Amino acid sequence: MQAMIPFPELSPEIFSISLFGMEFALRWYALAYIFGIILAWRLAATALKSTHLWPGGKAPMQAAQLEDLLTWIILGVILGGRLGFVLFYQPGYYLANPSEILRIWQGGMAFHGGLLGVIIASWLFARQQKIDKLKLADLIAYTVPVGLLLGRLANFINAELWGRTTDLPWGVAFPGQAAQACGQALGEICARHPSQLYEALMEGLVLGVLLLWIVWRRQSFHRPGLTLGLFLAGYGLARFLVEFVRQPDAQFIAPGNPLGLAWQVGDYGLTMGQILSLPMIALGIYFAMKAKPTQGTAE
Repeated sequence: MQAMIPFPELSPEIFSISLFGMEFALRWYALAYIFGIILAWRLAATALKSTHLWPGGKAPMQAAQLEDLLTWIILGVILGGRLGFVLFYQPGYYLANPSEILRIWQGGMAFHGGLLGVIIASWLFARQQKIDKLKLADLIAYTVPVGLLLGRLANFINAELWGRTTDLPWGVAFPGQAAQACGQALGEICARHPSQLYEALMEGLVLGVLLLWIVWRRQSFHRPGLTLGLFLAGYGLARFLVEFVRQPDAQFIAPGNPLGLAWQVGDYGLTMGQILSLPMIALGIYFAMKAKPTQGTAE
């Protein structure tokens, strides 16, 4: 019998209540967003107060501006994440059903779209407030991994975005008909890679510790663009690697394309997640290599 780990008894909902004939629930995914934003805000606020981290001992913005920026970023995450999912993963479906685009409570968010939303929102904010755009990008990039860590853990609790089938002993038997549609004999349970936990470890914990170290120990903010570059390249590489064991979205899987590749030549190709990650890796390397100490900063 194949060795596997049973999925723990976890509910996507922390609690639910009924008010005025309507059901309201607090879900782990929503809590991950809330705590991720709060923790990122505190990390940014602490960095802004620590003036020695910044070139010339001057932070790029004030605490009041950070609070205003938070609103812009929340909108960028939600709008960008949703539109990214619509455009990158299911454009045909939403073109035929445009009224469902705004139904974000039904699920469907894309990290790459959320990232673009944050980039656009923060760029507009920096332009309006006359803040150095590259320094602001460094600050935001430094805070993102904590949200990724919590979000991927919430994906695991929700039993969503699981990986491909595996014979490894830490494979997890995820619940649900879709997770068990593995082509196995009737009644046989299959195990899948817990790819959400791989991403939590690589994109969240490892990348987060790396950025904490370069900011506080190596003072990477003195090289504008370095923190941003390492985040983009680090996330892109982590996501690219995990895509090899992550189950692709159902709309990409076809009889002649069982691996769900969005681009394919013969037996080889790339998933949509890998295609979207390659520009991140390239941009990350570009920003990291271009980063130079600002005037008055020691090498």
